[in-house]
Amino acid sequence: MSVEELAQQLGVTPQTVRRDVKHMEEEKLLARYHGGVGLPSSVENIDYSQRQTLNSDAKRAIAKAVAEHVPHGCSLLINIGTTTEEVARALAYHKGLHVVTNNLNVAAILADNNECEVIVAGGVVRGRDRGIVGEATIDFIRQFKVDIGIIGISSIDEDGSLRDFDAREVKVAQTIIEQSREVWLVADQDKFFRKALVRLAHLSQIDILFTDAPPPAALASLLREAKVKVVVGKL
Repeated sequence: MSVEELAQQLGVTPQTVRRDVKHMEEEKLLARYHGGVGLPSSVENIDYSQRQTLNSDAKRAIAKAVAEHVPHGCSLLINIGTTTEEVARALAYHKGLHVVTNNLNVAAILADNNECEVIVAGGVVRGRDRGIVGEATIDFIRQFKVDIGIIGISSIDEDGSLRDFDAREVKVAQTIIEQSREVWLVADQDKFFRKALVRLAHLSQIDILFTDAPPPAALASLLREAKVKVVVGKL
């Protein structure tokens, strides 16, 4: 959209729009073009430190709902992401869990729970978010068959494709799906129809979507067709 269109729709001056757009561009929430703004890049994710604080209430609501559905004494695979890290915090008092993860942050959070066994995948550690990726990670995860795989993603396309930005991370998440008896997707409403580069899976491969708001009509229709249960978390 052009700056002028935004100013007219929002009832503010173009100068106000330009100032706010500058701040949002710095946060990588949108991209500036000549005379206007658009969606951010589909090839580069928002910085991890910014994602940690972005939609924090929504992520806590999602995590609370997930924890309410996770039974004691089950096995889990948990992948990389700030939402899955929030899920780990919500599982702090669960008993008898066996958790396999390629996320060092998830491992550190759950290590404080004496009733939880944490198994960390081997591989290459990414410094920016402490995620573990690579062929060694995939080979390690293939040793396990767990009750529930909990995965986060960066976007859900209009056709139901689940997407992310890093091909190495996607391959690990695909392996988690393969090695899980049930697959639970955690995604806040900002992921609906966002754009990301690499295809990870399709909604039809998911059993439950945990989110923070009812999906829009088009996505809700896709979820019904794929027989995916939707759980909307509340704080």
